[in-house]
Amino acid sequence: MIFTDDTQEGLRAAVWLVNSAEDPDTLVDLDDERAFLREFPYTGRLDRDEDELASLRRLRPRLRSMLLAPRDEMAELVNAALAESRLTPRLLRHDGVDWHLHAVADEHPLAERVLIETAMALIDVIRAEEGSRLSVCADDTCLAIALDLSRNRSKRYCSTTCANRNAVAAYRARRAAD
Repeated sequence: MIFTDDTQEGLRAAVWLVNSAEDPDTLVDLDDERAFLREFPYTGRLDRDEDELASLRRLRPRLRSMLLAPRDEMAELVNAALAESRLTPRLLRHDGVDWHLHAVADEHPLAERVLIETAMALIDVIRAEEGSRLSVCADDTCLAIALDLSRNRSKRYCSTTCANRNAVAAYRARRAAD
């Protein structure tokens, strides 16, 4: 395993949020927020209202900058995020998940907790010098982020849709060349 489970989940959640801003936007209403929370079941305060949705939408560009930054800049962005919040780190075990770190209290707003969990996950990325595991999708028509958690560093696309589209295009190009 490259990263701990909580680091991987923090990265996946941040990438999901960032990629939800791509066309078509998939975080436009409270049903979309519920889908995010089903996929990434954050504990603690969940307002599930328009203000919370708006704060998650506003967070996406910042997360994108953090996730795609070069290592030294990523560290600066992580430090800035951590400095904005009152950190109360503690180890918890809940909902069938073994001991893991919660860096801010559960009553903090969801967007703040997402930001800090992303920052905490990126600490592991920075320390392990694994920033190359976060990149823009290799599909020329896509700007989404691809998160590569594979052992052999083979993931280049953000989704199977982009991967399949490029595989079909490559196949057709080979056939046309024959």
